[in-house]
Amino acid sequence: MSAGADPPGPGGLQGPDAETLIRRVHELITNARPMPLSASVMINRDEVLELLDEAITRLPEELRSARWLLKEREEFLAKARSEADEILEAAAVRAERMVQRTEVVRAAQQTARRTVEEAQAEARRLRHECEDYCDQKLASFEIILDRTLKTVQAGRERLQAAPLPDAAPDGEPAGDAEEEGGLFDQDEA
Repeated sequence: MSAGADPPGPGGLQGPDAETLIRRVHELITNARPMPLSASVMINRDEVLELLDEAITRLPEELRSARWLLKEREEFLAKARSEADEILEAAAVRAERMVQRTEVVRAAQQTARRTVEEAQAEARRLRHECEDYCDQKLASFEIILDRTLKTVQAGRERLQAAPLPDAAPDGEPAGDAEEEGGLFDQDEA
């Protein structure tokens, strides 16, 4: 058997792995010469036992390697799951922040809309109050102007109704007295 030509197996053992050895045993049995008039075959007992012994020797080391690989795989999967959970948690936190920002923006927009509506309502109220105030002042001014107009008209009527004197007391005509600065005093008349 050429065990030295095979690559090193698990655990640093030289030679083929257990699976290869078992396949050789299978091949030996499959290719064995049949016995005449029988279903039995002739095989080299020592060669088969040697291959099986070597396979048995290598199995524990290969099983340890396989278990170690399974353990590493499980650790890797656990680490990957942990990282995935962290990523999902970070994404959830970020999504929640984005939702909160959206809610903050929505609340700010509602507040802004409400503030604008309140300001417009206040502006309308102030405009109506201002218009009412101006209307009251104009009505008051109209009353004063109306009274003044009536007073002026009454004074004009008195002037028209009063006879004009022909001559002033110092011998001047009445028209000249008005030109010199004589004014009509309605309270005197």
